[in-house]
Amino acid sequence: MRKILCLSTANYYPFPTRKQNIMNRLTDCDIIYVNPAVTYIAPLKDKSANINAYKEAPVKAKENILVFNQPAVMPFYNKKRFINNYNQKNFAKYLAKIVKDCWQGEVDCIWCYSPTVCDLIKPLAKELGLSEKDLWDKLVYDCVDRHSAYPGMIDPQVVDKMEEDLSRNAKYVFATADGLYERLKAFNDNTYLIPNGCNFELFNKVVDLKKEGSKTIFGFVGMLQECTDFDYLEALAKAVPDATIELIGRKLPGVDTSSLEKYSNISFVGLIPQEELPQRIKEFDVCLNVFRNDDLSKDVSPLKFYEYLATGKPIVSTPMPKQVLDYKNCIYIADTTEKFVNMCKEAIADTDDRKVKRLEYAKQCSWDERVNTMRKILSW
Repeated sequence: MRKILCLSTANYYPFPTRKQNIMNRLTDCDIIYVNPAVTYIAPLKDKSANINAYKEAPVKAKENILVFNQPAVMPFYNKKRFINNYNQKNFAKYLAKIVKDCWQGEVDCIWCYSPTVCDLIKPLAKELGLSEKDLWDKLVYDCVDRHSAYPGMIDPQVVDKMEEDLSRNAKYVFATADGLYERLKAFNDNTYLIPNGCNFELFNKVVDLKKEGSKTIFGFVGMLQECTDFDYLEALAKAVPDATIELIGRKLPGVDTSSLEKYSNISFVGLIPQEELPQRIKEFDVCLNVFRNDDLSKDVSPLKFYEYLATGKPIVSTPMPKQVLDYKNCIYIADTTEKFVNMCKEAIADTDDRKVKRLEYAKQCSWDERVNTMRKILSW
């Protein structure tokens, strides 16, 4: 079996993202999935952060997938390159031991998601007794975000340079959005646009089921984060006081949702397991996709948008991220809060032909199709 070392930026449990959806479909491969590291100071902000998680035994997530935890790292690695170098040297020793214990030191592919990996390959090659070039030739960089656009303790120039170094040397680069693709293509000719997808079978199973409640529900699924446009949600709450606006997903630390909390018709549901999401979306009259017009939003490829498509439900969206414009013949796109409110009301009386188009698109956007495309590119 092909041996894949997946260096993820999302924990395998509890909520599946692009990383898990791809790895879960590579069933003919033997996979070591490594959860992202926490910093030594993370417990000061988040009491649930465990700097000793790497000492725990690996978890067998699937017959072919073992999940490990990365050791804690020094903070500020996205501000100072020398700190990232230090972290990656330590990480290389940890990974080399895992690879030697599990695969006798052999690895066929390193599938990574963070620009920080740029400084891992040299020390890891040394630990495994390989040439640096041999290891770079095994590397796939799957870029899912404009990492330098995130707020927090980063220096955008440092992050962009790390990503450039990673992309230039990688064997293949995948990008989830046009902006990411155009930027990374300049560094590597083997760069391909592969947007996010959906678990079509899971979400499509509710397409013909009737909603149980009579109250109108406008629903949003996703993280409440800096790039979520709360102004659109607030405008809708004011305009439809007799309807409910359900927000399903967690609020990121530091994000201010006080402007929404004063409305009694906005319900903060929080996180729910993915297998329960289709039943919740079934009760939506309209699905909402609301992103701010900023550098982070334009290069996002929202998972929930494709899951909305698979349910057949009408979708009202802001023009961001730009990928939604590809679906303008079957969804509603509004660039002002006033238009957004009007389109939400219009979408309640959505037509069957739009629904058919959404379902056709959803089939094309399934994770199975995305992974099949990747396998063809990789000649797997």
